[in-house]
Amino acid sequence: MKTVVLDTNILLDVFVFCDRRAVDLKRAILQQEIVAIASPKTLEELTDVIARPLFKLDIATQNEILTQWKTFAKIEDDLNLAKAPWECEDIDDQIFLDLAYRLKPAMILSKDNALLKLAKHTASAGILITEDYNAFKLQS
Repeated sequence: MKTVVLDTNILLDVFVFCDRRAVDLKRAILQQEIVAIASPKTLEELTDVIARPLFKLDIATQNEILTQWKTFAKIEDDLNLAKAPWECEDIDDQIFLDLAYRLKPAMILSKDNALLKLAKHTASAGILITEDYNAFKLQS
């Protein structure tokens, strides 16, 4: 089964914006066709982001998003997570690299340039970093 680490910006497209580019990804998550990975740190980040006034989400909607994500994501412990050999310029995104490194082969779906520019370095270690919402279909 495909192991996919989803950056917060992708989760926003899936659960908040209902971006049409992410329809197949959301279906794959909900039907558990992929192993979607989360961790306490990534859940904390998502919680913080969706609570921001910019998104205008009431508490009930925030809780619904978090509950849905927690229901379908496999939660990995990140307390003693070994650091990946690559360092992300955005310290908040390092957790996504570290999770994928532990679970390789894995894919990171992100629109974050700090992660995307590491893609050529991580590929040889079995970690695909992409912003293609449908790349999970190609992963074997």
